[in-house]
Amino acid sequence: MTTFHLTGLPDDFTREVRATLRSPEYGHPALREIAKGTGPCRACLDLFEVGAEERLLFTYRPPADGEGLGAPGPVFIHAEQCARFAGTGFPAGLRTLPLFLEARASGGRVVATARATGNGIEASIERLFDDVAVEHLYLRHGEAGCHIARVDRGPARER
Repeated sequence: MTTFHLTGLPDDFTREVRATLRSPEYGHPALREIAKGTGPCRACLDLFEVGAEERLLFTYRPPADGEGLGAPGPVFIHAEQCARFAGTGFPAGLRTLPLFLEARASGGRVVATARATGNGIEASIERLFDDVAVEHLYLRHGEAGCHIARVDRGPARER
């Protein structure tokens, strides 16, 4: 079985959003609201408690890979600081969401995609990583299409 890890948005990035209430990449204002949906938070990768937790909505674009273009879209983070997810294995809360995986090769080329939910996510990740040309995966919401996290081969590294 392929070992993989996910990483949420970096702490310095999310601190900037919280401090300025703006998207660092675009300068668009961030919206602060009580969670109307489960999310997830793109930093800790936990789902929001609807009606109870405050979250920030802003525009984010995953880093472009070589010549590829990252697709910008809306993302949420907790309004208050939370611990960035950077771990091996798949966060339990994300299993409840419809998920879409993009397998990226050099130059940011999308070479394969897969839809997955629940306990089928690891098998989908494994299948996509079977192609040695795949450098990493982008995990997206399967209905909204927005970025959730990056998935890389191997164990999580300290950052």
